[in-house]
Amino acid sequence: MADTYTETRERLTTYFDRTAAKTWAQLTSDAPVSKIRQTVRAGRDEMRAILLSRLPSDLSGQRVLDAGCGVGQLSAALAERGAEVVGIDISPNLLEVARDRTPASLLPSIRFEAGDMLDAAWGEFDYVVAMDSLIHYKPADIAQALARLQARTRNAVVFTVAPKTPMLTAMHIAGKAFPRSDRSPAIVPQSIPRLERELSKLDETKTAMLTEVGRVSTGFYKSLAMELS
Repeated sequence: MADTYTETRERLTTYFDRTAAKTWAQLTSDAPVSKIRQTVRAGRDEMRAILLSRLPSDLSGQRVLDAGCGVGQLSAALAERGAEVVGIDISPNLLEVARDRTPASLLPSIRFEAGDMLDAAWGEFDYVVAMDSLIHYKPADIAQALARLQARTRNAVVFTVAPKTPMLTAMHIAGKAFPRSDRSPAIVPQSIPRLERELSKLDETKTAMLTEVGRVSTGFYKSLAMELS
């Protein structure tokens, strides 16, 4: 049976909130890490800057969803621009790190909550940013997620996927062939034409415009930024 969004999300919850919470807290800090993790850290910093470049420099009065906010780096940057931020993540442990690391002056502008980033209970937004929170899902699940997010977004949904490259495809195949119980659900490389076809099947996104806005390739971090508007 094919994996569903819910099944994948549940595995991610177990991984990020239990198995790898300390690892991710260290990766996103200033603490020394291995050379491989340094490339991931640098790549994530570069991608965060790309995503932020797609939003106005002044977000005063704007409501922004940080979908899959992790330790809150992007949420803090959005709040610095004046946004009212809702930071949602599946890991309560990472959210505790986010609250501890966010400057006290910004905390009143950020609502950190544990849960499903697609839950309609979070309300409507002017912008949605989803950095590396959709990279473990299949094309049809990503399309459905984007449709649900766009339905509650007045402007753009900016997000990342893993681009389909020979290296990432090989890693994906190897991960399925040699699974480990402590490994994160595999990153799923995406073909953009395939993702566009999946979006075109849905009424909510049939006429939406999907635009590539930036790529990052630093060592083991490969990411593609897209905008749906």
